[in-house]
Amino acid sequence: MKIINHLIELKTATTLDFIDITDNIKAKLKKAGIKRGVINIQSMHTTMAVLVQEAEPLLITDIKKMLDKLAPRTTKYMHDNFDIRTVNMCDGECANGHAHCKATFLPTSCHLNIVDSDLQLGLWQRIFAVELDNARPRRIALQIMGE
Repeated sequence: MKIINHLIELKTATTLDFIDITDNIKAKLKKAGIKRGVINIQSMHTTMAVLVQEAEPLLITDIKKMLDKLAPRTTKYMHDNFDIRTVNMCDGECANGHAHCKATFLPTSCHLNIVDSDLQLGLWQRIFAVELDNARPRRIALQIMGE
């Protein structure tokens, strides 16, 4: 069995940016030469999700509205109170409690089958990296395992 690791570098454009990374992952899989096995696709960030979902624009709009209702940016979050927060701080810290709260409802990774050197996806399934915070550089880790 082979185990191959890759990093995908992304630049998100906005809050709730849905970036279809399916073709990028398929290219990495093809290069790996794995015919059957599994792939783990993992966000390297607490405010970025990885989803398998349909690439239908109206559905994505619905998902964005639902996430905004679950954790609105306008709500006051303790995480954003820099007068009392003392851990996991960095210079230029932004108020992003809303993004962390959205993240509690979404997965940070997905695990998919590899069959005949391709991702085993349903007819409409695509893989998305979803930015829950502000635009910035992001990384998605891939671990491909198989033969």
